[in-house]
Amino acid sequence: MKLCIWKDADELGRQAAAFTATAIQRAIAEKGCARLLLSTGASQFETFKYLVTTDVPWEKVEMFHLDEYVGLPETCPASFRKYLKDRFASKVSLGKAYFVCGEGNVAREIQKLTDDITKAPIDIALVGIGENAHIAFNDPPADFSTEEAYKVVTLDERCKQQQVREGWFPSIDSVPEQAITMTVRQILKSKIILSCVPHRIKAEAIRQTLENDPTNIIPATILKTHPNWTLYLDEESASLIPQKDSRA
Repeated sequence: MKLCIWKDADELGRQAAAFTATAIQRAIAEKGCARLLLSTGASQFETFKYLVTTDVPWEKVEMFHLDEYVGLPETCPASFRKYLKDRFASKVSLGKAYFVCGEGNVAREIQKLTDDITKAPIDIALVGIGENAHIAFNDPPADFSTEEAYKVVTLDERCKQQQVREGWFPSIDSVPEQAITMTVRQILKSKIILSCVPHRIKAEAIRQTLENDPTNIIPATILKTHPNWTLYLDEESASLIPQKDSRA
């Protein structure tokens, strides 16, 4: 694990974009293409702002993402595929984009996603950490054992509260009960994982992640078992860490 603490969310996003672009360029140099996995949410705004400006041959990149609500149309502002199209896919010329769709036949969608994601490893995955320390929609207690690539999960109350607090939904009752999510084991198959986690609201989740051994009650702790995990914080999200020797 490598920990870097940046001044604020904007600097974090700028550095994360550079880190991601370098990893993509390296993969393309080695094998002619790259596979990129993206997360969404308010914590990723700055990273996307800078990532779309980097010098990457995007036509050689295939993009995947982590999750989507079951039954939510893409026209809804909270849709993650809308989020990614608006903030990323519409701004670069991707070779291919694989979007998670929670409408229609969910079992068929999961099979299609599984077929696509398992063709080759992900070169770099941007995986955020939620206020309840979830990764993707793997809320506590997360399933650390399934070998499935994607699955349907039921969202917990704290996860729903985060979606409302960030402004994606007007109330808890309007947040969908379920989502399709990439599983923990599938996330860990990525060659490189970068977690961009700014803002004070994430400080407690970060403290718990760093202070505890891997446990499905704090899902993000499993990232510490990955051989190439980098955690980017800002001063606010790092505010509850006792020692901050990794300040960038």
